[in-house]
Amino acid sequence: MPKVRVNDIAMNYETHGEGEPLVLIGGLGTDISMYRKMMREFSETHRVLVFDNRGAGLSDKPDIPYTIEMMADDTAALMASAGIERASVLGISLGGRIAMALALRHPDRVNRLILTSTFASQPEKKLPRSYHAIKLATSWTHAFRKKTQPYYAFMRQLEASRGFVCAARLGEIQAPTLILHGMKDKIAPFRLAEEMHAGISGSKLVAFNGGHAFPFMQRERFVKEVCAFLARP
Repeated sequence: MPKVRVNDIAMNYETHGEGEPLVLIGGLGTDISMYRKMMREFSETHRVLVFDNRGAGLSDKPDIPYTIEMMADDTAALMASAGIERASVLGISLGGRIAMALALRHPDRVNRLILTSTFASQPEKKLPRSYHAIKLATSWTHAFRKKTQPYYAFMRQLEASRGFVCAARLGEIQAPTLILHGMKDKIAPFRLAEEMHAGISGSKLVAFNGGHAFPFMQRERFVKEVCAFLARP
């Protein structure tokens, strides 16, 4: 798996397939390995760029404050390094927040935007600060199952997410946007998806009968919805 120097870190990334580029941005505490099945399916029709965010997987994990804006700049620089001028961007959970920041900071990089299990405002009930409580709340993630991410790096990612709010700027997003969200999501309640839908002009909201991890539990329908959106003229 190649690495490239991006801003102040070395980022681990992979590209698969051919066609119009699709950038997949993963969620809190996850790495490339968690997205392999959907990545293979998307690569049948697209050139897919997938990577480990700073603080995860094989990318560098500096013990400094992270911000969502910083991680969006990492993504933009990685796209440039990979020769991708403009792409559709799919962000899942934390990755969706990075994707929104990318669309706001680097709108020329984003062709279409797919926001999954994510939110522009902070939920009223934030994830707890207790490490063990957080592990319980995010026990579906690969990082905690396999213990691949140090505690400090997880907390750096989590604090970046806690510090990001862009609800007031949703109207600035011009890219065609698809919002996919679980109606039973306990981390990001469905009303936050409705808020994004109301704020992003022309966006489409698709509800799933599931929770925060529905893209993995209902992968077949999830991939079908994303591919149908990407195929639209």
